[in-house]
Amino acid sequence: MTNGLIGKKVGMTQIFAYDGKRVPVTVLRVGPCVVLQKKTVERDGYNAIQLGFEQKPARKPYTTKPMLGHFRGAGEGAFRKIAEFRVDNIDEFEVGQEIGLDQFTVGDKLAVTGKSKGKGFQGTIKRHGFGGGRMTHGGMNKRGPGSIGQCAYPGKVFKGHNMSGRMGGKRVTVQNLEVVEIDRANNLLLVKGAVPGANNNFVVIRRKQTEGSK
Repeated sequence: MTNGLIGKKVGMTQIFAYDGKRVPVTVLRVGPCVVLQKKTVERDGYNAIQLGFEQKPARKPYTTKPMLGHFRGAGEGAFRKIAEFRVDNIDEFEVGQEIGLDQFTVGDKLAVTGKSKGKGFQGTIKRHGFGGGRMTHGGMNKRGPGSIGQCAYPGKVFKGHNMSGRMGGKRVTVQNLEVVEIDRANNLLLVKGAVPGANNNFVVIRRKQTEGSK
């Protein structure tokens, strides 16, 4: 059993629990994933499997020749998303094997990794939550960053200072998302809370690690 799978964010909705409470959930289409490669301690230094998700055309310009050769070993075509997961017993898996939602149960805690929404170039107020200057009549620094350094000594702006710049479009992981409902027939996983990224973005879902597991 692997500790995670690859999926796609479908969108957000809400469901009602048995006690009548409204629960905001994110719908994820997870798997089925295909085992593309097995990595062993003897050859690679650790035990892991490489999974592929969502098939794509196995021809140019969709797939390069090196990747096509890599996919050919599994005999299942080409895939849009690849991810690697550590496993304890590599002998439980075979190249070309399909893995689905059977390993997840309601109540599991997950860590979901995705690419956040890109927001382009933003100022310090939106990017870092700066307070800005006075908004009254005559204010000359309404949305400016204010002072960013010193005058005489040391006379420079320190590295890492919060300033304007590109916001979003980064790898983000949200932990402790609870599995609320599982639709195994349609490969859908409903988790409580928000998942990073826009709709139709790929996400990597990992079950919360327990003591003694990798």
